Amino acid sequence: MANHTNSGNPNVDLAYRRKKNAEEMKFQVISFILMIFLTIVAFFAVGYEGFSHWFSVPFILLLATVQVAFQLYYFMHMSHKGHEFPALFLYSGVFVAFLTVLAFVTIVWV
Repeated sequence: MANHTNSGNPNVDLAYRRKKNAEEMKFQVISFILMIFLTIVAFFAVGYEGFSHWFSVPFILLLATVQVAFQLYYFMHMSHKGHEFPALFLYSGVFVAFLTVLAFVTIVWV
């Protein structure tokens, strides 16, 4: 674990690691429950006849973006220190993918 103290006292170090692991597990469980809830909301948005196609698609894309953020920051531990370099590559890849999609959309629409 990147943030644990090394006080020389094994009991203090063990208590610190247990506390940090419990906090992290709590965040993971909460984000998992939120992702399940967002998935149910997305299924409801698709299945409900009262929503138009023009509302459902952007709404589901918004829910997907929120779920990707939960995946990155809580399950892939991108919120921890020491993950700046992998995050740089990840965000660079997202930027290149966005530019590629944008380029193809403008080519098709023109």
